[in-house]
Amino acid sequence: MVFFMDQASAYGQMNFNLPHDVVELPTKGLFYKSKKKSVKVGYLTATDENIIANYLSGAKNKDGLALSLIRSKLYEPDLRPEELLTGDVQAILLFLRNTSFGPEYTFNVTDPSDGRKFEGTILLDEINLKRTEFQPNENGEFVTTLPRTGVEVKLKPLTLYEYQDISDKADNYPTGRVAPKVTWTLQKMITSIDGDTDKGKIVQFIEQMPIMDSKHIRKFMDENEPSLDLRKDVIAPSGEKVTINVAFGVEFFRPFI
Repeated sequence: MVFFMDQASAYGQMNFNLPHDVVELPTKGLFYKSKKKSVKVGYLTATDENIIANYLSGAKNKDGLALSLIRSKLYEPDLRPEELLTGDVQAILLFLRNTSFGPEYTFNVTDPSDGRKFEGTILLDEINLKRTEFQPNENGEFVTTLPRTGVEVKLKPLTLYEYQDISDKADNYPTGRVAPKVTWTLQKMITSIDGDTDKGKIVQFIEQMPIMDSKHIRKFMDENEPSLDLRKDVIAPSGEKVTINVAFGVEFFRPFI
């Protein structure tokens, strides 16, 4: 039976007995009501090739590919794809690619010594969990004190749906104006300021937040939200070491086509 785009979006959540494997979640389920430490994930098929091709062609917003694939391949009745956090999305996408094409990943890199392009290759199965210093509280929130204002804030990691919502709002923002994505992200991320959870006060605080504090929050979450360490080193023809960050855009799945 062949399922196309509109059908495939709900396919994974309806078919839990299809061939699959178990993927360990970097978050260990700490941020989910179900507390699942691992999930069942199906394998990419010819049906999924239709989904990927549609995004590669530019017919769909490329930022939505991850959500489309996970909706199709996550076989968990009590965990919606939209609820997943970034690190767990990374782990699932890495599994989908590895089980489809193998661990070798080749990409174009610039040699810093002469500016020439060269092909670099890494092994995706050598990617490990990122080491973190702080752990979330029982509500799945991180606590940190801002360096400039001295305010204690509680922070929650954003879900796949929340990042997609920010991306969609930015795409629909008036032409010629800069979408305030940093502000939108902080509004979703900050759950309290000095113990106050009033949304209006949080929004007002964010509008007046010094850049130093904003950068501290982004750096703190980047360093402590459970995820994969996507930094890998390759050696350029000149002998120089180049550090790249593995990205999970449509190019990550281009060998499928």
